[in-house]
Amino acid sequence: MNLQRLLLRFPGYLGALAPPRRLWRFPSLDTISPLGPWRGQSSRSPAHWNQVVSEAEKIVGYPTSFMSLRCLLSDELSNIAMQVRKLVGTQHPLLTTARHLSSSATCLSNLIAASGGLWGLVHDSRHNLQLRGLVVLLISKAAGPSGVNTSQNYDTVSGIYSCQRSLAEITELIHTALLVHRGIVNLNELQSSDGPLKDMQFGNKIAILSGDFLLANACNGLALLQNTKVVELLASALMDLVQGVYHENSTSAKENYITDDIGISTWKEQTFLSHGALLAKSCQAAMELAKHDAEVQDMAFQYGKHMAMSHKINSDLQPFIKEKTSDCVTFHLNSAPVVLHQEFLGRDLWIKQIEEAQEKGRLNYAKLRETIKAGKGVTSAIDLCRYHGNKALEALESFPPSEARSALENIVFAVTRFS
Repeated sequence: MNLQRLLLRFPGYLGALAPPRRLWRFPSLDTISPLGPWRGQSSRSPAHWNQVVSEAEKIVGYPTSFMSLRCLLSDELSNIAMQVRKLVGTQHPLLTTARHLSSSATCLSNLIAASGGLWGLVHDSRHNLQLRGLVVLLISKAAGPSGVNTSQNYDTVSGIYSCQRSLAEITELIHTALLVHRGIVNLNELQSSDGPLKDMQFGNKIAILSGDFLLANACNGLALLQNTKVVELLASALMDLVQGVYHENSTSAKENYITDDIGISTWKEQTFLSHGALLAKSCQAAMELAKHDAEVQDMAFQYGKHMAMSHKINSDLQPFIKEKTSDCVTFHLNSAPVVLHQEFLGRDLWIKQIEEAQEKGRLNYAKLRETIKAGKGVTSAIDLCRYHGNKALEALESFPPSEARSALENIVFAVTRFS
């Protein structure tokens, strides 16, 4: 079986988990303090996230809100977008995913109009969901060409190989496919308030088809790179994603009651699989495409891993650090601040706090949030976020000074800044 045919079969493998394997081992919280003071205080680091990403996009040549235009402008995706229009007015989560993948409510209407809105599918001016592709391009430019690779596809103006740009597109296609697939509804748990069953069934079909379409295009593009090590890296990232999402979903049934008794080490292992593996291995793959040595590849991997971990912890912290938070805003009971709060508090006291936050059989998130904020979980999560930020900055020290490296540093500064 040739490489391209093998890669095209990967979408079918996403439904099956690989057998248990050894997970990445992270340092414990006890190793945070010896790293020294937080290094994010820099006059060169813009505080505003939009400014950081906007400046970074200029460095790599153009906004990374592109994915693959060959994919996005195809008849197949246009047909899918036309079908998504039929979901307007329903409560299917695929529409929520579309809103998160579009720059505004206006872009949502364009998205499901099947023309022009395809751009909205891949760009969010507020949240910059194309962050993974941007980081891949930045670290490719920061590393520069290697003396080994004499390929003619190196762009001397942008400082990036064309195959590395293709890899950035592939990375974003995989991530977007995962987001779309996460919009599939468990029909066995539907309630009357969720709307008609036929709407949910139809939405599930569209989510499966559109996610598979994006993933198939990613696999096809990956095969066209004709690099077996890169194929292996991205294939293992897909396996990690599936395993990580499985761990997340296995605890969702207990979301409104109590979390599993997991420590922060286990949380890190699971979070790396679901949120860090794709970016880390894509950064490593970008170095492989340029024929950089193993040391450079490892530093790129380390940056991607720790930056992704910082980004995830920052996201987990938002319900606890925003000045104005609605009382109805929920948060994941297996998020970093909650896991750390539970670890500091002890299992018995944590169960007691969960019970005290119950009102008429439902969990009062506003009350529980204030209880967690009064403990050590939030401040410890901020420290952990900055710990991973420092590790990402350490990895960048092996790259020569450049605009691209500064942009990668500024991304870390923006993710780990909380004041």
